[in-house]
Amino acid sequence: MLRKLVLALTLAVAAALPPAAHAQSARDSVVIGMTLEPNGLDPTAGAASAIAEVVLYNVFETLTKIRQDGSVAPLLASSWTVSHDNRSYTFALRKGVRFHNGEPFSSATVRFAFERAAAEGSTNKDKAVFAGIARIETPDADTVVLRLKEPNPDLLFLLGQATAIIVEPRSVATNVTQPVGTGPYRLQNWAKGSSLTLVRWDGYRDASAVRIAKASFRFISDPAAQVASLLSGDVDAFPRVSAARSLDQFKADRRFAVLVGGSRAKTILAINNRRKPLDDVRVRRAIAAAIDRKAVIEGAADGFGTPIGSHYVPGAPGYVDTTAINPYDLAKAKALLREAGVSTPLQLTLKLPPPPYARQGGEVIAAQLAKAGIVAKIENLEWAQWLSGVYTNRNYDLTIVAHVEPFDLGNFAKDSYYWGYDSPRFKALWAKIGSTEDAAQRAALLGDAQRMIAQDAVAAFLFQPQLITVADARLQGLWKDMPVFVNDLSALSWR
Repeated sequence: MLRKLVLALTLAVAAALPPAAHAQSARDSVVIGMTLEPNGLDPTAGAASAIAEVVLYNVFETLTKIRQDGSVAPLLASSWTVSHDNRSYTFALRKGVRFHNGEPFSSATVRFAFERAAAEGSTNKDKAVFAGIARIETPDADTVVLRLKEPNPDLLFLLGQATAIIVEPRSVATNVTQPVGTGPYRLQNWAKGSSLTLVRWDGYRDASAVRIAKASFRFISDPAAQVASLLSGDVDAFPRVSAARSLDQFKADRRFAVLVGGSRAKTILAINNRRKPLDDVRVRRAIAAAIDRKAVIEGAADGFGTPIGSHYVPGAPGYVDTTAINPYDLAKAKALLREAGVSTPLQLTLKLPPPPYARQGGEVIAAQLAKAGIVAKIENLEWAQWLSGVYTNRNYDLTIVAHVEPFDLGNFAKDSYYWGYDSPRFKALWAKIGSTEDAAQRAALLGDAQRMIAQDAVAAFLFQPQLITVADARLQGLWKDMPVFVNDLSALSWR
């Protein structure tokens, strides 16, 4: 009788508890693993994709938002109209939006952000996109009209990338370490070299729909440590994890979900086209001919990749297969070097950033080049060293890097870009691509552009990565395919 009385009292107390008491037990935090730590938190001031992985759509927002399938959705713009000739874009802005510091979002802030991105002293890596805007009109606080110098049918996608974030004018000087945006999260803490924590901003316009209240990013570069962090439960999800050799273990463990998806990334052996003898196309073709792409994919990415022959990937509009233009042919590589008058062994530097695809791939490529009479001296760099020395100052012969931006073929029209390719023919072709309205004609011209840079062997194009995400099976909302590298925290929830 006593046991029945206790049970009845327990049930009565539980029934009397308010719903909120039960809801409080729901999990609302997440720990995300990242291979690289960002060197700052302002994507308009740095080229590293790790910046966007932390802040894009979380702290900072853009007019448009890129979805997992590569399509474009409204974000700070609620809708838009595009002129028939792709020269005029009119955006209706979302009303009632404020920045984390309380300042209002309006057409004036959009104009400020884009004019700043196009300014002479701009460090925005996509400066050319904003310099292509002839005029920004703000007929009222909730409307922006962009008048372009030339048609740009990709603009809606480009305005969803991290370089197109809308910044608050008073905060731009400190956004690198104290970012102020309109997004659902704000920075709580950054322990350099270890982790970074974002917390939900209660002033967000739709804060009640954001299920994750706290997100910590942990920076773990070593592949073995990445796997260990997942197995121990220290990390809940690791997008783009270096765990190919452990996939069977994770697939067999019901605690985990394994996602293998595609990307628009291009992993390349970049060549400094302005250095002798690399300014000779025969030498660059020799380097490309000495490389067995399939062996590089096995060594650098454990087989998770698709060979590419140009700076473009399968699935992208206008893609053509160019892998036969510079195929693996060791005899041809040696003959091209002789034809160019190069004495072997040719001594070159191969500077490698930290990611495993670069470090492991670099070892494979150095061994392959050696068979052709090219000695590639490996220099391992930290990410900040790579960005300053290789990307900014162009102090290198060869380097391995993955370019993750989907629509970055236009970088070959910039003779100031870090690989130093200066081709009037390509610039004229790129201008024609931009002014072509017909989609089929434009796709054909994109094919011509891919073939041109392959024939010029601007770089030795290696592979399109297949990206692996391993996560706690209860975590929902993670991306499988990644047209851009982001971690959209507002889409996450626990079941």
